[in-house]
Amino acid sequence: MAETPAMRGGLRGGWALGGGALHALSLSPWCAQWHALAPALVQTLALWCLIQALNGSGTRARQGAWVSWLYGTAWLVGATGWMYVSLHRYGGLPAWLSALAVLALCAALSLYMALAGGAWVAWRRGVWWQDALLFGGLWGLAEMARALIFTGFPWGASGYGLLDTPLDKLASWVGVYGLGMIWGTWVMAVSTLAGWRLRGGGRQMAQGPGWKGALLVLGVALLCLVAPVLRFTTPFGEPLTVTLLQTNVPQDEKFDPARQLPVLHWLMDQVTHAQGALVVAPETAIPYLPSQLPQAFWAELRAPFAAGTGHFALVGVPLGDESVGYTNSVMGLSAQAEASPMGFYRYDKHHLVPFGEFIPWGFHWFVKMMNMPLGDFSRGPLAAPPFEVQGQRVAPNICYEDLFGEQLAARFLQAAQAPTLLVNVSNLAWFGESVAIHQHLQIARMRSLEFQVPTLRSTNTGATVVIDAAGHVAAALAPNTRGALNAVVQGRSGITPFAWWASRWGLWPLLGLALAMVWAGSRRRAIPD
Repeated sequence: MAETPAMRGGLRGGWALGGGALHALSLSPWCAQWHALAPALVQTLALWCLIQALNGSGTRARQGAWVSWLYGTAWLVGATGWMYVSLHRYGGLPAWLSALAVLALCAALSLYMALAGGAWVAWRRGVWWQDALLFGGLWGLAEMARALIFTGFPWGASGYGLLDTPLDKLASWVGVYGLGMIWGTWVMAVSTLAGWRLRGGGRQMAQGPGWKGALLVLGVALLCLVAPVLRFTTPFGEPLTVTLLQTNVPQDEKFDPARQLPVLHWLMDQVTHAQGALVVAPETAIPYLPSQLPQAFWAELRAPFAAGTGHFALVGVPLGDESVGYTNSVMGLSAQAEASPMGFYRYDKHHLVPFGEFIPWGFHWFVKMMNMPLGDFSRGPLAAPPFEVQGQRVAPNICYEDLFGEQLAARFLQAAQAPTLLVNVSNLAWFGESVAIHQHLQIARMRSLEFQVPTLRSTNTGATVVIDAAGHVAAALAPNTRGALNAVVQGRSGITPFAWWASRWGLWPLLGLALAMVWAGSRRRAIPD
């Protein structure tokens, strides 16, 4: 029976949905447990499925946009479906509305991928290296659009699937979106040169690679060999002993005073008697404003640090009042901080979570349906000063913020004040025992690779870990348990190429590179291979 347009369209849709599901699988803990290279291999297979969906001889731009939108929607629903838990279980929304909200958000964010797919089909030239450059550039533009527009939500970016491969060392040069562009360009080029395209229902071998293909293979090989040996940071100061706390408070008990009191007593004991010189407690480890707790509590908490014992603490706590607004903050305690006018170091979260921490215009009706306390915070500064700990410059960030490496880079603008340690405090109890814990660990590991400095993570339910400057987990607590992780970490000083250009211009250089790739890949007068 002859293949009809409807059958071809259904086949393309199947390739796209299957590829998107595989892409989500590549970012899951189950994939990482198979083998260190499994996420990259599964993600490569996922993109190959998208290429098959795009590569019909009769494919039109609108069809390319449609299959790319299907791919993106399946990818994001699979990668961020944990949002349903926060909306339904803890936010109180009906199950149908929670599922619809997640689907609607993922479908909207996939419009960037739809534009990229439609443009690739419309502008491709049938020359392998041009098609590869065009695809990589458009892929990068779609991912960066998701990171920048409407405050950004780039969770599950493709570059995270390249952790534990030789390519991940390039993060210190180009960041996570640059990795995604390199990967997309490479997969399209290899797919073409290896004859993996399906055209008109049959398999067709691509033209031989020629000298450009040889240069591409040689270039990628050289990058993989050279990148791992390049170190832009060096050990700084003496190793620091740290204690990272994991409180393991269920989200539905977080603001219940009767259930929270024993946790606060445990927290007080851990902070004031920690083994490490620096103790870190999670985001909103103290979930109440200072005015809501007895003054004796704060006096007892700060007393050991005021006494000048040489210990330091970073504790997550909301600050502010109705007149000045509220902030999601980290309070730093030390003898030096006690002597300051404020009496403590203060870091206020800069990049807030839409709906969870601020209400986008026109959506107050939606937030009123949810039961989320303190849902509208004020924003802190982008480039906050570090917290000085025994000569180390410790840069805190809160939960979702470490998703935006280009914003963390702003703290590296002045080399003399650049962080030697990153600290992330988080509370992922909003999302239950979901893949969000594993994915957030991937994000933190990528930030250490981009800046080549260690990252400390203190979380409510996981993952509480020490990540070294090479992006490897050096020490960890089991998730969903209460405890303290004691470790030693070596701070590092120096500026990576990514930190240098992103601290000055954000993602604009990478956007310019992506546009140049699109121009080179779409120009009509191609140079023959």
